[in-house]
Amino acid sequence: MTYTSRQVRLASRPTGFPTAENFSIEDHPVRPLEEGEALLRTLYLSLDPYMRGRMNEGRSYAEHLQVGDIMLGGTVSEVIESRSAEVTPGQIVVGGAGWQTFSVEAAAGLRVIDPDDAPISTALGVLGMTGFTAYSGLLAIGRPQAGETLAVAAATGPVGATVGQIAKLKGMRTIGIAGGPEKVAYLRELGFDAAVDHRRDDLAEQIAEAAPDGIDVYFENVGGAVWEAVLPHLNLFGRVPVCGLAANYNATGAPAGPDRSQQLLQTVLNQSLTIRGFIQTEFQETQFESFLRDMGAWVREGRITYREDITDGLDNAPETFIGMLSGKNFGKTLIRVADDA
Repeated sequence: MTYTSRQVRLASRPTGFPTAENFSIEDHPVRPLEEGEALLRTLYLSLDPYMRGRMNEGRSYAEHLQVGDIMLGGTVSEVIESRSAEVTPGQIVVGGAGWQTFSVEAAAGLRVIDPDDAPISTALGVLGMTGFTAYSGLLAIGRPQAGETLAVAAATGPVGATVGQIAKLKGMRTIGIAGGPEKVAYLRELGFDAAVDHRRDDLAEQIAEAAPDGIDVYFENVGGAVWEAVLPHLNLFGRVPVCGLAANYNATGAPAGPDRSQQLLQTVLNQSLTIRGFIQTEFQETQFESFLRDMGAWVREGRITYREDITDGLDNAPETFIGMLSGKNFGKTLIRVADDA
């Protein structure tokens, strides 16, 4: 049987915020399988802020997309055909098909999941890359200690919300930073000890009130004004896992204002801070098995909860992605590409 894949491709590189014109939607025939490959039908597509950086041209932690490439992204798919003993038709797998309805992938790179364990969409969120990002960054770099204080930016997002809940399980006092009254209310539902609205004009005052004894771990997802408000409150030997800098992804030039790099270095020296960027793949070999065990148990027991923001239809992926970069999402952003029944 011949399959046609509907694909969203990078039509042009964005300047600032992406627009619909930066994407093209095309139909292409799926090539025949080679030995060791599987044909997959995409069920769910993950949309994540890091994708914006990959649309640019220039140096990054990973190879950028070329104009004309299929937009990249994690996927949960059904195996339709297989020329590998590693997967069989009917199985549900996690892969990296990107923004398309059908794909051909190397079977060796797929992870088979059991739909009876949890909703399959969670394999792209709390039980997938975003959950593992929270788990590995906090435990390996943040080194949480009972009685300490943690602050996390973008705290209602899939990474930030999970970071805060793990920190509570480790006995920390938690400060969540998010945008708008609805998201601040959700932080309280999640059990954060303090909730800060970064859209208000008194951000610095809110941080000071929420952290009277300072901040020991700041999990950075945003940068920008939130980072500037948090920095003066970092305690001696504070740790800062840097996961993302969402405030800078659509920047078209250097930030306005004076150069504060020397002030930052002086604070790092005075406070003996550890600031370390990371990509979750660094910890795959050493922590992924323990993550699946721990997070699976925490979710089953209701000790960690999650929220998903699901949009139906691959054609809606560009608009949903642009909205996510503007903060319109609430929870893990997913596209339901096909019925998972």
